[in-house]
Amino acid sequence: MTTRYAALLRGVNVGGHKKVPMAALREVLGELGFGEVSTHLQSGNAAFSHEPADEAALAAELEAAIERRFGFRVDCLVRDGRYLRAVVDDCPFPAAGLEPRQLHVTYFSEPVAPERFAALAPADFAPEEFRLGARALYLYAPDGLGRSKLGAALARPALNKGLVATTRNWNTVVRLAELTAPGRPG
Repeated sequence: MTTRYAALLRGVNVGGHKKVPMAALREVLGELGFGEVSTHLQSGNAAFSHEPADEAALAAELEAAIERRFGFRVDCLVRDGRYLRAVVDDCPFPAAGLEPRQLHVTYFSEPVAPERFAALAPADFAPEEFRLGARALYLYAPDGLGRSKLGAALARPALNKGLVATTRNWNTVVRLAELTAPGRPG
């Protein structure tokens, strides 16, 4: 039996840097033996099937293949469909009542303790808010991520030291959960 996974590539196809065409990413995933490959948008999201495996090992394999193919390193996270569905289901904000541009999820390579963000005073960023989840951070930014002071503060390298972190808007979060739903073909 295979498992559905999503690969989340960090920082590709942004501002003309680290260009990874999605057709080429599908080829790379296929060459690695991943099945039922599809991509979503141009921002480094792919879904695929694979025998149950360690997510970090799959991510490392994909990172190495991308570096061989394109000549630069790209951090990748791999998450299975059950986890991605749980991220949607566990959202602490009223997602159905918000515009997708107002809600984002940052996926982390490992669990993050609340103490990491203790220096951020919520009152300094209101009405923006964040909440931690399982290897994820939910960000409510009423004016969108591009204008978010809290989003900028959360992206500081010091707060993310030792982590791979990549952010997706709510539409993409939901779509990745759909693309990787257990039992769903590619």
